[in-house]
Amino acid sequence: MLDMFSYQFMQNAFLASILVSVAAGIIGSLVVVNKMSYLAGGIAHCSYGGIGLAVFFSLPIILGASIFAIIAALIIAVLTLKERTKLDATIGIIWAGGMAIGIVFIDLTSGYNVDLLSYLFGSILSVSRLDIYYTLVLDILVVVLVGVFYKEFLAVSYDSEFAALRGVKVNVIYTLILVLCAFSIVALIQIVGLILVIALLSIPPYIARMFCNNLSKMMLVSVFLSLVFTLIGLSISYYTNISSGACIILVSLFIFILVKIYAKCVSLEQ
Repeated sequence: MLDMFSYQFMQNAFLASILVSVAAGIIGSLVVVNKMSYLAGGIAHCSYGGIGLAVFFSLPIILGASIFAIIAALIIAVLTLKERTKLDATIGIIWAGGMAIGIVFIDLTSGYNVDLLSYLFGSILSVSRLDIYYTLVLDILVVVLVGVFYKEFLAVSYDSEFAALRGVKVNVIYTLILVLCAFSIVALIQIVGLILVIALLSIPPYIARMFCNNLSKMMLVSVFLSLVFTLIGLSISYYTNISSGACIILVSLFIFILVKIYAKCVSLEQ
């Protein structure tokens, strides 16, 4: 098995797996406890517009995707600050609009040779040094901000009204979570693709929440699970020549089902 690490692209993929698991585990935990999965889905699919824009103007894909993801996050934050559960149609419009913009710009680009399927379904085997540097900076940013504002994140995640009464700037913290989510999504797109990105942001934290009684432990366990799922999926992808994103998510889903069965059996025994 160790022979696959003799290749530079596998070394890059392995390093990317470690780095992306940190952001996915921490931000994914915030996404799950704040019930933001659908909002994160809107951000992820809107970022495809940035991919199309980057292809059309020959810009770095990460730059285009980041710009669109941040814009989408800010728009969603403004629209959902007062009511997070009744804006399905608006999120759907942002979701579809971003995808449509990306498709239009890609169609207008003559002679492009970018493997766009890798951005839909992921291709961790083709991550570049730029992707790794981006994810490293993201991890540092996420760890620092969560460390500094942990109490605020915790308060807003579990009781935003009480947090507001205690002087916490709920709107700022809520917007910050969405912006960090946007950056994390851009990092995850190369790994599992924008179609599957929400699964990796949701499954490990959901499993972790079943065994953890506080947010910090949930984040740590989520990081560990994300790393395990990603590395196993990466290995399967390498030896079977199947899309890395699909392999990673199927591994996550398989473990999720086993954990749910185990939890059900334990519950019945008690």
